[in-house]
Amino acid sequence: MNDIFENRITELAERAYREGRFFFTDFLDLSQLSAFHAMERELAYAGTKVFGGAEGCERCMVRFGSPELCGYEEEFPIRVLCIRPVQKKFSETLTHRDFLGSVIGLGIERTKLGDILVKENEAYFFVSDTISEYIIESLDKVKHTNVSVERWEGELTELAPKYSEESVVVSSNRLDSILARVFGLSRELAARYISEGKVYVGGREIRSVSKTLKDKDVVSVRGQGKFIFDGEDGTTRKNKLYIRIKRYI
Repeated sequence: MNDIFENRITELAERAYREGRFFFTDFLDLSQLSAFHAMERELAYAGTKVFGGAEGCERCMVRFGSPELCGYEEEFPIRVLCIRPVQKKFSETLTHRDFLGSVIGLGIERTKLGDILVKENEAYFFVSDTISEYIIESLDKVKHTNVSVERWEGELTELAPKYSEESVVVSSNRLDSILARVFGLSRELAARYISEGKVYVGGREIRSVSKTLKDKDVVSVRGQGKFIFDGEDGTTRKNKLYIRIKRYI
């Protein structure tokens, strides 16, 4: 599977360079993005850019090509759809899983779908432009709730992630120590998440428990959540470390 993915990525880069036009992947998950980042330096000749539709998106496309190489600019083929209950007053409580399941139930592959932001029983769905109209025309129900679907025409800044800013005391700036404290895990369980490849920093899979974080590092842990490391902030009397984080909510 890794060889197939790497070959596909290499092929897109080569075509962009050879043909002087842009090529895009589908939406990649964290594991695939980590594999891409491991190859990124050797693909730099073709020009690369990663984007998921808005700041902070976890599932992203990769674009191969650059304005300098191609002689023009081309935006990512990503659309944002708003899915909302027809009668919000009588709607069931709808979750991320409910919205995703209903869209996949239309026969759409997960690779055509990016992040989903759920706010007040409405979903803002990043999707590939090629299937956006099909979803608009075909999706009329999530669980037992009738819904409408339309293109989101608002500012993407309105969909920017929300954070809670926190000050946390840790024993040291080691990844296992920070994960244990931020997510309420034992040090051993935090280390296991790392060794099992469930932890990503800046989109790259990390397997070292002793990795130190830098300002603005984005840390994602499968099954636990995501936060931004916002820097160190001094020490306690017992020589422990204050750190600041922004937890995605």
